[in-house]
Amino acid sequence: MNRTGRRNFLKTAAAGAAAVACGRSGRAASKSKRPPNVILIMVDDMGFSDLGCYGSAIETPNIDKLAAGGLKFTQFYNTAKCEPTRASLLTGCYHREVGGGALRNAMTLGQAMQRAGYRTLMTGKWHMSSTPIKKGFDRYFGHLSGATNFFTGDNTFRLDEKKFTVPKKGFYTTDANTGYAMQFLDETARKHSNKPFFLYVAYNAPHYPLQAWPEDIAKYKGKFMKGWDALRVERHQRQLKMGLLDPKWKLAPRDPKVPAWDTLSDDRKKTEDLTMAVFAAMIDRVDQNIGKLMGRLKKLNMDDNTLLLFLSDNGGCPFQRTRTPDIPPGPANSYWTYHEGWAQVSNTPFRLYKQNQHEGGVSTPLIAHWPGVVKPGTQTDQSAHIIDIMATLLDITATRYPEQFDGAKLRPLRGMSLLPILKGQRREPHEEIFFEFGKYKALRAGKWKISWRYGPWELYDMEADRTELNNLADRMPEKVKQLAARHDAWLKQLGGGRQKKQRTRKKKQ
Repeated sequence: MNRTGRRNFLKTAAAGAAAVACGRSGRAASKSKRPPNVILIMVDDMGFSDLGCYGSAIETPNIDKLAAGGLKFTQFYNTAKCEPTRASLLTGCYHREVGGGALRNAMTLGQAMQRAGYRTLMTGKWHMSSTPIKKGFDRYFGHLSGATNFFTGDNTFRLDEKKFTVPKKGFYTTDANTGYAMQFLDETARKHSNKPFFLYVAYNAPHYPLQAWPEDIAKYKGKFMKGWDALRVERHQRQLKMGLLDPKWKLAPRDPKVPAWDTLSDDRKKTEDLTMAVFAAMIDRVDQNIGKLMGRLKKLNMDDNTLLLFLSDNGGCPFQRTRTPDIPPGPANSYWTYHEGWAQVSNTPFRLYKQNQHEGGVSTPLIAHWPGVVKPGTQTDQSAHIIDIMATLLDITATRYPEQFDGAKLRPLRGMSLLPILKGQRREPHEEIFFEFGKYKALRAGKWKISWRYGPWELYDMEADRTELNNLADRMPEKVKQLAARHDAWLKQLGGGRQKKQRTRKKKQ
């Protein structure tokens, strides 16, 4: 970590409290000095352009309202994979150094917020070792697995530490996650009103299997018959009008693995349309539930003094690993994923997908909504990484990151607080941001980024070419050598070698 990072994370309690107080205005300023409530919402396998406020035609009015009342990040990064992103989110460290889902030598967000005096709540996908209750959450509902049937669940569902039996009728995981989140908020208002709360909602949607309520699917069926080629262009044009992209960044061309839409048979087009309609319906249902959650927050008079962060764990997923050919996508007895054709739409305007360390895999939305602190209707092009969330919440709650916790020496905190950005200021950026999952890796340092897919290293100028179309490696071999050496040194610092695959009982990502 650089010197600026250390300064941001080892602030005293008084300095941290003052930093938040200085940023407040209006109704929020009239509140007591009580720290803000925090809601952290993460969706699963949703790309950069899948929200209305990031260029999609999918209906997301509630999320768009949060963005209109808050701040959008255009260069926010994750780890391009489900479990590693969760490890980094929960610890503020790179996933490799905490053993991925093992969370070794780390303090979780739940534990940090408990230390700060918060009531800690979680619903949704865990996908880590142990359980949320044992890792700092006072209440939990959800599944410990990495994926689940949305209608019938699996045997990892828990309510706190007790096994939860999924009802045979009327159950849908996205709805249940929100329902229990609202129950936990009601309970907090009744029994723990003396404490601020931290709520982490980890929706499994729109991760496969592609399953959704029929009425939600009906809204979108037929709307994707234009095909992935036309829809990518439409999303790109909307993004340019929104000012999300620099016009000099060209739309990445269609992946060579993906056939031109016009070459598909009519039957194939109808199947593809339905596949994407179910995916859209899953995002739509998340948005409906966020609307319900915000409504409950307002009813409980908790909306003014609440910071809400919304993000995705990685870009669109290209893994069409399985499908039920005799059962179309949507119902409980189906099992479909979508593939590169639609994943590239999700990741517009970028190249590649989930697991790849190119922008299509690692760059997704971050929305911050905080009345009285975050200026409504703003956006930032400052780069940030999911390791920054822990640092931000420590900063906001004036909580010091300890050297030891629960009898173990902690890994150093790698993130940097986003609070200056939330307050409309420029933040000194990371000297470098590292990426790695299996054979895929990257490093970003200022305007430069090196990316590795099948090798050798590729080099891109992110100011001129953020869609990574003009590889400069052959023209600037010394720059590649310099950045590659820094990436190698980072891997060596964290233990070197390829991280071993975690042996868990969880379902595949």
